[in-house]
Amino acid sequence: MRRLAPALALGAAALVAVTGCGAQSTGSLGNIKLAAAEAVQQSAQRAGEVTSYTTDLVLDATDGEKGASKVQGSVLYQSKPQLATDIKLDTITFGGQNVPGGARAILTGDTVYVKSELINKFAGAAKPWIKASLGELDAQEQEQIKGFMAQVQQFDLAGTVKLLTASKDVKAVGTETVGGVETTHYSGTFPVAEAAQVIDPARRERLQEELSHVKDVKFDLWSDAENLPRKVTLSGSEQGDTFNLTALFRGFNEPVEIVAPPADQVGDLPKNLGEN
Repeated sequence: MRRLAPALALGAAALVAVTGCGAQSTGSLGNIKLAAAEAVQQSAQRAGEVTSYTTDLVLDATDGEKGASKVQGSVLYQSKPQLATDIKLDTITFGGQNVPGGARAILTGDTVYVKSELINKFAGAAKPWIKASLGELDAQEQEQIKGFMAQVQQFDLAGTVKLLTASKDVKAVGTETVGGVETTHYSGTFPVAEAAQVIDPARRERLQEELSHVKDVKFDLWSDAENLPRKVTLSGSEQGDTFNLTALFRGFNEPVEIVAPPADQVGDLPKNLGEN
């Protein structure tokens, strides 16, 4: 999908969380809705305390013109002692065409390392990995790398949880076990226009651009007793095109190891990347 697939394919990545506290009470329907809405707000605050996690994700999308697309992989993330991310995309298919070898990107400090057969072939890179300093990337020559990392960074846990605080119809629908952990299942929708107003202004324009033709996004999420997400699904449609994203979360605040690839496997970003 021209707009939906890129925005929902990477990263986040880590997505949404709500708490199980209070939403199982036996009050009126209005009270249950209120409890669920409060749970989203509480989880947005809780998600801000998470400094590391792992996400397994699958995105399936259909485009009326280009056909089916799929992205499947995992994201390892830490914010302390410095921002670091390891993204492994085992399956990348766009419009029915498979990207051979998938892709992997490692961000440590201000340096990004990318491993992609497609990029290497396009750029004529001599080694499996290429690297570049984020501060030195040229917009014209390095658009591929910058776009890739922008998609990844768009799906940090805390930022995406805020999207759900725009929901006016979230409700608890039951309890389920996800990954061996007991969770509360919530379901609802959030208006894209209102959700864009609650996120970081630096990411607002990208969200509005990628979902410019979507009015509402449907979500289902499963949160544990500590107000942390264990699973989330997002779905939506755009003039006949559709997307469905599933993300599983684990390893909250656990130590992670994100290291640069071996030096003998890394080459500098080719200067001719933007010229081919």
